[in-house]
Amino acid sequence: MTELHLWLRHEARTTERRTPVVPDDARRLIEAGVRLTVEDSPQRIHPIEEYEAAGARVVAAGSWVSAPQDAVVLGLKELPDEPKQLTHRHIFFGHAYKQQPGAADLLRRFAAGGGALLDLEYLADDHGRRLAAFGYWAGYLGAALAVLQHRGRLTAPLRPTGKDELDETLRPAPGDEEFTALVVGALGRSGRGARAAFTTAGADPTCWDLAETRDLDRAALLAHDVVVNCVLATTPVPPFVREEDLDDPARRLRTLSDVTCDVGSPLNVLPVYDRTTEWTDPVRRLRKEPPLDLIAIDNLPSLLPRESSADFSAALTPHLLDFGVGGPWGRCLDRFREAGRELGLTEGEFGHA
Repeated sequence: MTELHLWLRHEARTTERRTPVVPDDARRLIEAGVRLTVEDSPQRIHPIEEYEAAGARVVAAGSWVSAPQDAVVLGLKELPDEPKQLTHRHIFFGHAYKQQPGAADLLRRFAAGGGALLDLEYLADDHGRRLAAFGYWAGYLGAALAVLQHRGRLTAPLRPTGKDELDETLRPAPGDEEFTALVVGALGRSGRGARAAFTTAGADPTCWDLAETRDLDRAALLAHDVVVNCVLATTPVPPFVREEDLDDPARRLRTLSDVTCDVGSPLNVLPVYDRTTEWTDPVRRLRKEPPLDLIAIDNLPSLLPRESSADFSAALTPHLLDFGVGGPWGRCLDRFREAGRELGLTEGEFGHA
């Protein structure tokens, strides 16, 4: 590995408490020769003192904008709106390659500055399997919130917690009625997490994956009380739930949790809502009669920031230790350049960082 200067940035989103690198793995990186700069961040689950003790250089939040040009800026969620020119290589979940809202603007910012996006969603092995993901915890929390809402026990605003505390609220209590549940995309990371949460809640969900969604029985889907969607489509597929299904008088479905949150994308399999829900207001009622509640939070794992960060960091760190121009990182860069060409940007102005 050539010498890497990694710059761990503060997350601009106030509800984002996760980190892609925990202090123990920061120490591993530093001991392997990585230069690690960490921005102070009062909301990060691990205090800055733990990174400093691991040997990282500490700087002010947001100072990545003036970082040395060779620094690779590492984060998780969206960048602030400024600066308009992005000059560095950035590692984060960009959500920029499927025509999502704001995607073109983000890519143009990279074009303007000559930087590059190495999107963590596309950090994959030779077979296309993602190498570092929060999917399990996203699915766990998507199902957990759906259960709590269905049982009338979900309170707002949401707050970060630990798994033991969450599980205590999930376990069935005297008087809880049984309900039917469906996990769509049950065999993936998110689906496994959702199934585990339902098990903790005392429910035995129906599990659908490729075979069932390829020939979708929409009436069977609508016959469940709770549905958790864990499918992230990469090619166009018929929607799982349509607007007209919401007005079906035979609909039993009462709580819909969309872990994927692909809202605004033409590949969205649940095109029945136009914006995500928030920690302050996690549930939106899509229909009054019969009632249908939607949960669509796009940073679910941040509700379990310690557990989800530890798992993600353990998966990502080996690939940071092997950071380079080829392999998975090279494929990330290739996908970024392909997105630039799709947008009409030329190689000469795109992705030189």
